Formats: sequence, C-alpha cells, structure tokens
Amino acid sequence: MNPKDAIKNNFSRYAKLYDAYSGIQNYVGSKLASYISPRCFDAILDIGCGTGSYTKLLRNSFPGSTIRALDISEKMIQQAKQKLKNEKIAFLLADAETASLDENFDLITSNACFQWLTDMEITITKYENLLKENGVILFSTFGPLTLHELADSLKKLHQTNITISSCGFIKKDRITQILEKYFDNTFVQDEILRQTYPSLWQFLSTIKYTGTRGLGLNGQNLKKSQMAELEKIYKQNFKDIVATYQIFYCRAQKRRPNG
Repeated sequence: MNPKDAIKNNFSRYAKLYDAYSGIQNYVGSKLASYISPRCFDAILDIGCGTGSYTKLLRNSFPGSTIRALDISEKMIQQAKQKLKNEKIAFLLADAETASLDENFDLITSNACFQWLTDMEITITKYENLLKENGVILFSTFGPLTLHELADSLKKLHQTNITISSCGFIKKDRITQILEKYFDNTFVQDEILRQTYPSLWQFLSTIKYTGTRGLGLNGQNLKKSQMAELEKIYKQNFKDIVATYQIFYCRAQKRRPNG
C-alpha cells in the first residue's frame, strides 16, 4: 500500500471518532480563520475538509459565499455532510494533488492538511492557477518538530534511528520560499503548542484517531511490554507525556500578471 492510500484509510477508519479527539486541529482552524482578510469572497475552496469543522467556520464567516469542500476520504465527507447538511456546501471526493477542478476561487484554504502532500510546491502552483485576480491562498500545516518527543522515545525504545511521519514534514523556510516564488504579500507565522496527556495510551489514541500519526510505525503495533517501556522512557526524558505540535499559518495573494 502506498503512503497516500495508507493515510486515506487511516482517516476513513476513524472518521466517526475524529471530532472527539481533534482539539488541536480545531484550535488551529479557529486561529487560521482569524487570518482571513475582512473582504468578500464569492467563491471558496476548502481543501482537506475532513469532518467539516473548519468548513463550518468558513460558512459562518461568509454566509453568502459559494463553498466547495474537498477531501480524499469518503467517510470524512460523510461526517462533514451530517454536520453541514443545511449549509449548501458542495462536497468533492478527491485527492487534493490530483483533483480536476474547472472553477476559479477568491479564497483557497486548508486546515491541517498540507503536511500530507507528496509535493507541496507542485500542488500550490496547481491551486495558484485556480485563484481569481487578487485571490488568496491560506493554509495551516504541521511542521517537523511535531511529536518530536515521541520520535525520540521510539528511537530509544528500538535502539535504532526510527522515524515517524512528522519528521518529514516540510520546514518553514521551504514553505516561505515556495510562496515567495509564486505569490505576493506572503506571510508565514509559526506557533508551538504543547499538550500534556494523562497517559501514553491517551496520547497515542489521540494521534491515531486524528490521523496525526500518519504512517505510524509502518504497520507495526507496539506490544504491551513495549508500551510500558515506551511510557517509562518518555517520562524519564520529558517528565510527563507531553507532545509538541509545530504549526505554520501561511497566507499569500495571487501575483498580478505583470508582477
């Protein structure tokens, strides 16, 4: 199974549980929405809409706008449709990197999705072409410091240079470079969030049910004895079961033709 299918299946499998564990994603979505400029957007595209929590913020902020919401997981879209059943949202089941769209948008936005892109630069140029004049792209994405405590603890547990998906997330300077190459008025703001969990099990459940773990440990499950040892290592190194989430809030405006 290729990585994209594995991520899609993970989101689909736990779609009904996502909202109960997505406090971090909801916080990030609310803050991302605060970066939307106070102007009218007639047509909005929400990429990676998930269960529709961020889409709902968009609808509340722009009640008269046309909103199209895209996600790779049919199960996630089903949850979003239930949440937004009376909100006139047009949903599209598609991979953000290969979706074929024949519309143009004033605002293209995405909350906590772009870290899963295979090639962010190619995808961003794809959506830049779909922006109307003066259109805006606005997205949040997790950075490579996300869950670094877990990565460090797993390396000690397995005594090898094991990596987790977040280790490969794109860095801030690379995102800035991409946006400045294709857009005007670029903005990339970073934030570090730290969340403490009552137990390792609660922490791992959270990243499992929200898809944050990505590919996990390549399909391998930790044994009960390994879980106990991992929790011991974790607390020895970090005192608590604490997890770092590195967030980048990114905004840019379509470049004028003579720019």
